[in-house]
Amino acid sequence: MKFRYLYQLIASHVGVLLIAFLILNLMFAHFAEGLIYKNKTDELISYGQNILQDLSEDPAASGRTLGEYGRVLGGRDIQYSLFDADSAVLYSSGRPASLIKLREEEWDKIRAGQTLVVNQEYERSGQGVTFTLLPYVRGGEFTGGILLTSPISGSREIISQLNRYLLLAMLAALAASLLLGWALSAFHVKRLRRLRDAASDVAAGDYSVRVPASGIDEIGELSGDFNAMVGRLGGSMEEIDRLENRRRQFIADVSHEMRTPLTTIRGILDGIRGDMIPEAERSRALGLAGKETRRLIRLVNENLDYEKIRSGQITLQREEIRLEDVLSVIAEQLEPLAEERGDVIRVEIEGEAAVDADYDRLIQILINITKNSIQFTENGEIVLRGRREGDAAVIEVADTGAGIDPEDVEKIWDRFYRAGVSRTSNPFGEFGLGLSIVRQLVRLHGGDISVRSEKGSGTVFTIRIPDGTEPAMGA
Repeated sequence: MKFRYLYQLIASHVGVLLIAFLILNLMFAHFAEGLIYKNKTDELISYGQNILQDLSEDPAASGRTLGEYGRVLGGRDIQYSLFDADSAVLYSSGRPASLIKLREEEWDKIRAGQTLVVNQEYERSGQGVTFTLLPYVRGGEFTGGILLTSPISGSREIISQLNRYLLLAMLAALAASLLLGWALSAFHVKRLRRLRDAASDVAAGDYSVRVPASGIDEIGELSGDFNAMVGRLGGSMEEIDRLENRRRQFIADVSHEMRTPLTTIRGILDGIRGDMIPEAERSRALGLAGKETRRLIRLVNENLDYEKIRSGQITLQREEIRLEDVLSVIAEQLEPLAEERGDVIRVEIEGEAAVDADYDRLIQILINITKNSIQFTENGEIVLRGRREGDAAVIEVADTGAGIDPEDVEKIWDRFYRAGVSRTSNPFGEFGLGLSIVRQLVRLHGGDISVRSEKGSGTVFTIRIPDGTEPAMGA
């Protein structure tokens, strides 16, 4: 059986308030009843003490005194009777007081000088009464007592009226609480329903949905967390879609890149096996096959390197390396490649600058970046700069090439991304993994890499590697 949350909230509100009101009413009714009877008995005791005091002060005028008190108390619906030590009635202002039969233990209390108070008595008087019995002691001896009685009907009427008012107040409070509880419950259920509908939209693939959020209560905080979650999910799905598109593009690129060298290698091998390639051309053909084989090896190595770095399988062997030495090696290795593009590589070092890094990985970083600069620079200049800034080494690779479009600057670090390069025109870093690997290796050193570029004015890559820094988590 389905029990809606709205009704659960209303039932809980009304149930709590009803229990609270019942307990409060019972306690208040009990307190009011006790207070009413206490006031009544206090009144009877006060009159009894006054009567006994007047009798003690003027015994001769006892008849007149008793008559005057009888008239006064009769107007207040109070009767009193005087008893002697043997419980015989000496005087009664109303109906015979002897009709109230005192028990032996009650007489024992009176003879001991104690005041006897009974709030409600039905059995011995024929009607409901409140009575008090005060001992009359004269000369230190018990000589009798005075009994004062008052019907409880007046007190019961006051208590009944009070209970009616309490009941009306409870009903009014319950009605108000029911309306307020319904309004609050409907408000909260509406907010929860918005969350449910939004969750359904997210489940259907709509990551633009948002719900009103506030910090006034837990539902508002939940709405804020929900919005943040949807935002992250939307970003993740965009990233997944983007990576999926690049993966498809990468597969197409790899298939194309692998098919070309494999076709070349197969053709050369078939030509050699079938003696279709002249002896004079075989050396050039084998050289072409070796070049295409190296292209395939680069593809495999770049993918293996990226996965090893991403999964933390690479351990750095850091050492102090003079920047002049490592930058000179890079310039020397890539100078033939630069000459093919009409470029000049220049090295600039400030002082005896050194870097704390893994030599092989640093070479890999700089080779990738410098090749990238050569790739997009024609008849220009590539400058390799090295210096120290505090406790870090800074390496810059600047070129005077074509530059990078502003919309492509942040994308160049993404895996499989290639900006403005056709599938067949890129002879190095051709699979879009080079710069992604570079950033991962720099982060593995605890450093960072940034790029500044202006379309048509060249590009500057800046690497900052601090001394002896542990690699960042997730690098």
